[in-house]
Amino acid sequence: MVFVIQMTIRTFNEIKRKLSAGEAVVMTAQEIKECTEKEAAEVDVVTTGTRGVMSGTYGVFSIPIKSLKFSKAKSLFLNGICAHPGPCPNENLNLIEAVVFGTASAGNYGAGMLFRDMLENKPIHVEAVAKDGTQISEDVFFEDMPYAKLMSTRNAFRNYSAMTNPHDHPITTIFHALEFSPNYKELTFSGCGSINPVQNDPSLRTIGIGTKVLVNGAEGFVTGTGTRSTQQSPNLTAVADMKEMNPDYMGGFMTSEGPECIVSWAVPIPVLDETLLKNVRIQNEQIQLPLSDVSIRKPMTYIDYGKLWNGTSLSVKADSDKCKHCEVCKAVKSCPMSAISDMLEINRYRCFNCGLCSTICPDVFHADLGKVQVCIDGTTREIPVACRQSDRARALKISRELKSKLLDRTFLLTEPVEKLQP
Repeated sequence: MVFVIQMTIRTFNEIKRKLSAGEAVVMTAQEIKECTEKEAAEVDVVTTGTRGVMSGTYGVFSIPIKSLKFSKAKSLFLNGICAHPGPCPNENLNLIEAVVFGTASAGNYGAGMLFRDMLENKPIHVEAVAKDGTQISEDVFFEDMPYAKLMSTRNAFRNYSAMTNPHDHPITTIFHALEFSPNYKELTFSGCGSINPVQNDPSLRTIGIGTKVLVNGAEGFVTGTGTRSTQQSPNLTAVADMKEMNPDYMGGFMTSEGPECIVSWAVPIPVLDETLLKNVRIQNEQIQLPLSDVSIRKPMTYIDYGKLWNGTSLSVKADSDKCKHCEVCKAVKSCPMSAISDMLEINRYRCFNCGLCSTICPDVFHADLGKVQVCIDGTTREIPVACRQSDRARALKISRELKSKLLDRTFLLTEPVEKLQP
């Protein structure tokens, strides 16, 4: 005889009461996929996570100016990166309000790097020109900025894509840290698969306007769906206080088309009924993603996240004793996070776990990034992963952090004030 385990239908208020009383069962998205059906049926909240390159990000800041009196700024640069003064002019207050786009850059230095430098309280060089022509040049520290918020136009897609280059010439692109090798020689991809927040609530039944989340470790709130959000591939917008963020979850990722911005999310999913329970139990191999031509982003076939995450290395190991002492270390030079020292030591706080170093120099750097076997235009090909643009190791970490905060009652679950249409 087969026994079907049924869960009890719950409400937001019931789950919030259990959390407040210390009686709730909370699991990470990874844990609930590994437990038994009976254990899963008892879970009240699942904590999900993602960390990746998310270009749809921007910062809003109030920047104090100490050296000169000025009317209002008409141009502004922070560490050489163009910022946009306004919208409030702040006449004669020696304060510049500014917006910095996550994709803004000055050479190989991008806004994601600027945001992390701010959080690490490094001096930020301000160059501004006032409306009357007064020039300002001074250093400011993040701790002196009275206001700093991180916002998004689109983050945390339900899941993403894999890319390859089918053409006979290399291509520069935001989807690779190096030029993309031709003729299907390699593959890159984004998305944390089965632990991705919206993948665990694809209909956005529990994620809506006002849902409290963690963005780079700081409490923030979902404000809506973002640009290019569709029913098949929804994404989210949010706002969070940058003053409370953890720089280890942030940063800039250098691509062959310039620097991009990294953001980390953790989202609680209340398990209200059996449909949501089924959603949060989804496995990597059940989640398809397109393998697309990187030059036109057109899908050529479909693969699944099981091929990309199951059994692969979440981080990279280094063995400097195997170094052949090349005149120029390509791994050091090409690291998109500048996380490898000249002594071939990996800065784990800066490393994105993209695995590119293991592709460039497999003698010293070791990571199994996986490979896929596909049939395209009647030809079967085996394509290895060369670089990952999502960091599942850190996504797992932030989902565990959210679980701890829920259990110790330092993070309060919120019910959306308005539903979203995926």
